[in-house]
Amino acid sequence: MPVLAVIVSLIGWFCLYLSFCCIFSQRGPEWNCRLVTFSHGVLIVLLTAYVLFIDGPWPFTHAGTENTELQTSSLAVCLGYFFFDMCWCVCYRTEGPLMLAHHAASIVGILLALFMGVSGCETCGVIFGSEITNPLLQTRWFLRQLGLYDSLLGDAVDLLFILLFATVRVGVGTVMFYCELTSPRTTLIMKLGGVAMYGLAWVFMVDIARFGYKKSRAKYKKWLENHKLKEINAQMVDGLPDNAH
Repeated sequence: MPVLAVIVSLIGWFCLYLSFCCIFSQRGPEWNCRLVTFSHGVLIVLLTAYVLFIDGPWPFTHAGTENTELQTSSLAVCLGYFFFDMCWCVCYRTEGPLMLAHHAASIVGILLALFMGVSGCETCGVIFGSEITNPLLQTRWFLRQLGLYDSLLGDAVDLLFILLFATVRVGVGTVMFYCELTSPRTTLIMKLGGVAMYGLAWVFMVDIARFGYKKSRAKYKKWLENHKLKEINAQMVDGLPDNAH
């Protein structure tokens, strides 16, 4: 297990956090931590995308195989971040039990893949599917802080987040989960970890679906009110109602 690589990664993410604290000293700790989260999301998505689509092997057909050097490096970078973020969340108490459970499951899953030296390809696949929506989630938070969320940009970010989560994390994730369960090479403990991560994904999906329904309903209600207001204004311009004079 590349202990040194994980430690270097942890130190690196912490130093990046301190750098953001110096650069954005007028902002709070959560702002700077989310900048680190955004940076990690972009970096790890690019790394795991290269691992999955270029370097290989393909996780749908090679689940449970021995880790490659690049897979190990990517997992070490990600594990260092999760250690940092887990400690930060516990210290500042900003996240609820569900997100802490997700972080804990991610840490355990990556630790197992690194310790056993196998299942790196599907673990990278899970990380890619989990983190591809993270930059959008952080962008949404920054838009809210800057007062720009209630705009077309905010709606676009939410829509893209929901679509990516549903198609990649749940849709493609279901196929990968099936391949992992049916692979004769994947160990039982990794399959159990897959069950936990897949279950958490569906819990998040239910929450996101509720959010999407509520937001769509509120948007429709606001559009309906604006439409009625426009009709009333049009009637006033045309001399209606009769008692307008």
